[in-house]
Amino acid sequence: MKLSEGVEWAIHVCSLLAALPPGKALSARRLAEYFALSVSYLAKVLQQLSAAGLVASRRGPGGGYGLARSPDEITLREIVEAIEGTSPCFRCTEIRRRGPTAVADDLFARPCVIARTMWRAEEAWRAELAKVPLREIQMKGLAEMPAPQVEKAAQWLRAALR
Repeated sequence: MKLSEGVEWAIHVCSLLAALPPGKALSARRLAEYFALSVSYLAKVLQQLSAAGLVASRRGPGGGYGLARSPDEITLREIVEAIEGTSPCFRCTEIRRRGPTAVADDLFARPCVIARTMWRAEEAWRAELAKVPLREIQMKGLAEMPAPQVEKAAQWLRAALR
């Protein structure tokens, strides 16, 4: 399974937004600046997060994006699905029903073992992501950040929120 880079961007952006004081927001331009990302591409990611109800935009001075809910209530599964969608990653085309050994479709009682196994594995992966709140990612990420980077991030945020 290959996820788009938008998933990584979305999780990092949401983690940064989780660190904002209540009522504060950051523009798409500032969020892109913080991570040295393309503003236009990040704007698309923010639109997807907004459509999923994970971030909300605020207009006016000091406007921008903030989390729509508490980081304790947002899961990694929600963020991943906001970007990648909820369609199954594995698509079974039932090739076992083709070729010289093909028989009538009604002789197949259920999808093949390959499809069932892949779908079960994907559901286990999604279930694990559903157990991880954004707050956990935010706090662990902060704990793993080198001290000089923490200081630089704090300075950047203070300046950005003025």
